[in-house]
Amino acid sequence: MGYPFSGLVVVITGASSGIGRATAHAFARRGAAVVLAARREDMLAEAERECRQLGGEALAVPTDVAKEHAVEELAQRAVERFGRIDVWFNNAGVGVFGRIEDIPTDAWHRVIQTNVLGTMHGAKTAMRRFLAQGHGVLINNASIVGRLAKPDSTAYATSKFAIRGLSESLRQEVLDQPDIHICTILPSVIDTPFFQHAANYSGHRVRAAPPVYTPEKVARTVLELVEHPRAETIIGGAGKVGALLKRLSPSVTTRLNGRALHRGFLAEDPSDPTSGTLFRPMRDGRAVYGGWRKGPNNGGAPLLALALVGVPLGLLAWRRWQPSANRRRTVS
Repeated sequence: MGYPFSGLVVVITGASSGIGRATAHAFARRGAAVVLAARREDMLAEAERECRQLGGEALAVPTDVAKEHAVEELAQRAVERFGRIDVWFNNAGVGVFGRIEDIPTDAWHRVIQTNVLGTMHGAKTAMRRFLAQGHGVLINNASIVGRLAKPDSTAYATSKFAIRGLSESLRQEVLDQPDIHICTILPSVIDTPFFQHAANYSGHRVRAAPPVYTPEKVARTVLELVEHPRAETIIGGAGKVGALLKRLSPSVTTRLNGRALHRGFLAEDPSDPTSGTLFRPMRDGRAVYGGWRKGPNNGGAPLLALALVGVPLGLLAWRRWQPSANRRRTVS
């Protein structure tokens, strides 16, 4: 019963912590062989041991996805060890907070190098092997920010919009390859160390804006996509609500996001500038979780989310009602 994950060969970038590590655990529990890639060799070694204890085969390959030759070596190591690659999960990513005028240009470059070119490097080497063997599932992590954007994160938002574009282009390139699938996931805010690791030039402490969902929720979705591939999948109710509002009332949603997310992700207390993990990994020992699911940060549907639905819909209805009401007054 269920999809035969046993023996499946899965490459996961950004596997030392957060979503990547949780997804590696999920595949290992189902008997898959996981190839784990990230910059932190010690954390990868821990994740490798965990995956073996959970019942899967595992291989750790320290990799900086911004370097194409390193990603090609990652793929080669996977094939040498396991004979093929069935699933490639482009998950590695870095972030930076701050207004565009405050973010150093080298920080911008590094976000694009890691998130966009790193995803391209993974897609390129994976697709070459998928085309040769006639099957494969490529999954790219674009974030809900790739659909809605957000303030104080121009570089990150740009990179995630680019990943969605890359994914859609690849789908069009494999129209004649029915067993090759390109999937894009758009997670909402997830409880990972991302916010501790992000570069920050905002002058304020960075935090996760509620509601916050578990990394395991993303991992389950990734496994589901291997079983039943879909083009784009939003993970988390808050992201689904935001995407719906963007379709119904784009300008209102832009204003709401611009105000609410600025306050949601940046605390009042100050913070010194930091480049985070942009140029070198952070040795903080954080594995899967960031510790953000506290109080209202529980992944539910808070009153704020309901308000974000009701307010734009109410405004939209009011705007549509106004012209007809004015016409009735004119006629009378």
